Amino acid sequence: MANHKSAKKRIRANNTRRLRNRYYAKTTRNAMKKLKMTKDKTEAQEKLPKVVALLDKLAKKSVIHKNKASNLKSKLTRYVNQL
Repeated sequence: MANHKSAKKRIRANNTRRLRNRYYAKTTRNAMKKLKMTKDKTEAQEKLPKVVALLDKLAKKSVIHKNKASNLKSKLTRYVNQL
């Protein structure tokens, strides 16, 4: 167990960030899943910018790597375009 005040604060801060990162990551995964389940092109085109914005936000906050965000955006865009 941590003995220093700063170490205890770090543990609390890390836990808070971990929970927040899990929430945002799960929300983004669900949004991606809903986009992939969509078979209507116009509906998918409406959802795509929102999902891309979520992925950009995760990459900016280093929840996921920026290249992973780019790869996911590319795959989702290709999926929407081929509908």
